[in-house]
Amino acid sequence: MASTWTERAAASGDDLRALDDPLNQASFTTFAPGPAGVREATSQFRISGMYCAACAGLIEAALQRVEGVREARVHGSAAIALVRWDPQRTRASALVEAVRRAGYGAVPDAAASARAQREAEQRKALWRLFVAGFCMMQVMMYATPAYVSEPGDITPDMLRLLQWASWLLSLPVLLFSAGPFFRGAWNSLRQRRLGMDVPVSLGIAVTFIASSGATFDPGGVFGHEVYFDSLTMFVFFLLGGRWLELRARHKVALSLEAGTARLPDSVERLRADGAGEAVAIARLAAGDRVRVPAGAAFPADGVLLDGRSLVDEALLTGESEPVAKQPGDELVAGSLNLRAPVVMQVLRLGEDTRQAGIVALMRSALTQRPRLVQQAERIAGPFLWAVLTLAAGAAAAWSLIDPSRAVWVAVSVLIVTCPCALSLAAPSALLAATGALARRGVLLQRIEALEGLAAIDTVVFDKTGTLTRDRLELAETRVLAPGADAPALLARAASLAALSTHPASQALVAAAGGAPEAGAWREVEEHAGQGLEAGAADDTRWRLGRAGWVDASLAAEVPDGALCFGPAGRAQAAFVLREQLREDAPATLAALRAQGLTLALLSGDAPARAAALAQRLGIAEVKGGATPADKLAAVAAWQAQGRRVAMVGDGLNDAPVLARADVSFAFAHGSAVARSGADVVLLGERLGDVALARTQARRTLRVIRQNLAWAALYNAACVPLALVGWLPPWAAGIGMAASSLLVVLNALRVAQIDAPAGRG
Repeated sequence: MASTWTERAAASGDDLRALDDPLNQASFTTFAPGPAGVREATSQFRISGMYCAACAGLIEAALQRVEGVREARVHGSAAIALVRWDPQRTRASALVEAVRRAGYGAVPDAAASARAQREAEQRKALWRLFVAGFCMMQVMMYATPAYVSEPGDITPDMLRLLQWASWLLSLPVLLFSAGPFFRGAWNSLRQRRLGMDVPVSLGIAVTFIASSGATFDPGGVFGHEVYFDSLTMFVFFLLGGRWLELRARHKVALSLEAGTARLPDSVERLRADGAGEAVAIARLAAGDRVRVPAGAAFPADGVLLDGRSLVDEALLTGESEPVAKQPGDELVAGSLNLRAPVVMQVLRLGEDTRQAGIVALMRSALTQRPRLVQQAERIAGPFLWAVLTLAAGAAAAWSLIDPSRAVWVAVSVLIVTCPCALSLAAPSALLAATGALARRGVLLQRIEALEGLAAIDTVVFDKTGTLTRDRLELAETRVLAPGADAPALLARAASLAALSTHPASQALVAAAGGAPEAGAWREVEEHAGQGLEAGAADDTRWRLGRAGWVDASLAAEVPDGALCFGPAGRAQAAFVLREQLREDAPATLAALRAQGLTLALLSGDAPARAAALAQRLGIAEVKGGATPADKLAAVAAWQAQGRRVAMVGDGLNDAPVLARADVSFAFAHGSAVARSGADVVLLGERLGDVALARTQARRTLRVIRQNLAWAALYNAACVPLALVGWLPPWAAGIGMAASSLLVVLNALRVAQIDAPAGRG
């Protein structure tokens, strides 16, 4: 329903009242308590008509002038606007009107209408590129004879005819293909700001006017040389670079929409009598039972009640392998049921699901303006003024040296110094990196965390739930009775342990490969804090549990926490247990060490256990028995030494230190408080994503530095050539467009990412 009215409103361009309907707003607006308890709205819009990064600032300024708008963030590369506003002081329709008055388009970020808008924008951009390319080829054909012929080979009448044909073919390029540049320049000037389209539009306009003057009046002030070929070539190459950027932006948008597109329109809800009924997904409520057929997506977060299947969670966690699910396992909205029909119970719906949270995180991150982007924009503003001053100075100087070349030198300076490459250097790389990490299940809540992550020198880990799982594993079996067989004792102990749900018992069962058939136990009793006791076939009482309870004489001879097994008072075996490491923990730590990072462990667990785990993993700096205040003090002390610290945790007690660290990681399955305060959220179970994110951050910063260096080198080399008249406008146009194109293509390299550490 939402997509229908948004498409209709977008098509009409006039009826915006539907945007203020609360039911319609649910598709693109969320409400939450704001300052002083006043309800606050946050709306998401797709912006059209953006052709450079400077447009983002113009749209933000237009939105912030609307009364009741508290914050407006626009991401130029993603073409997304995120607006926080007071519903008592303004309306959603007023926000769209403000964007339209600024010279741009806006529709609610509901997938269908936003996708239709992007497709229309892309088709129009492709048409502009086609018209510019077609006309450029024809103009080049008419201009070639003048370049290759000898004096006298072409009569003046024929030369004028070729120039008239070139002028005629340049009109579609000027009026249609170059329209975005003139519109962007007008929007900038109307808001008393200087955008990057201003020098581009000036260059195009001056070139066309001067070439037209030379065509109509060869003996006039503009001379007899025409540069229609330079104009059409410049527009074509610049549109080509921007079209590639547009394609990259649309890919990110499609990856976001894929998260919501998987949810079914209707589901089969089971009534109390077991009969099924088809209902819209909006009609579901927490507690409902739903049958999900094979090949369908789960409509909500919930738990599996009946059936077993394989589930594809790649879109949500980046995990490429299907995950086996059995009754009692958690199910995530948007994941795909691959193998067999199952019945689930709904726990969370709509905005409360993990899938909705992931999409919201990505949208929020894409609207942020990292420090690198802000610095580039601050540099671009003064640079544009310098460009205009330089072009005016060059025209004045050449009007004294050679008046016939003054206009062309000024045009070359305007074109060659357009800072499009500078403005694209950081946003394009950050956008590509963010999308690549998201596909791997690594979500950035703050895009600027990439810059901080590249600079860290210390990684601090929590222990339980981060380096280890909440399960135990068998580390060693010690035979205490002479002549006893260790595998046989383990099998018999596991058969008794299978009667308990205690984590230590389950670790024995897992070590034995399941619950072996080692004899029937009767009169089984579980003593809290001690262990299991049961009768054997020969009426002896066997115990599995704490050493002192099983056999008091051996209490001091076995490690603390070990399970002893045997007849009461005569232990035959001791099973030493330890926390189960994450499978990829050793490989992850090795990868981080290979990057030259210092590793540390902060744990609230007993110092002895923390130290044992640190020794097992080769971590030199360790502190056990640490309270949240101790962890905070330790990180603060490292920072006082000048170290840049990243913290990886998942518990409620990790929240303060995650907030203090320079960069913080949290697992999506961990505490909501820790997750909300983290810079990076890991959706899957892979610890190796920490090393992956660090590698990707360094690679992204390296690409950004390459882009900035290229932009600076290009201007340093070409500006002097343009000033001395050695760089004609056509060459300046090719150079500027190629520079922007190179920056975008270089940035797209970070969209490809290596496999995380610890994975095969």
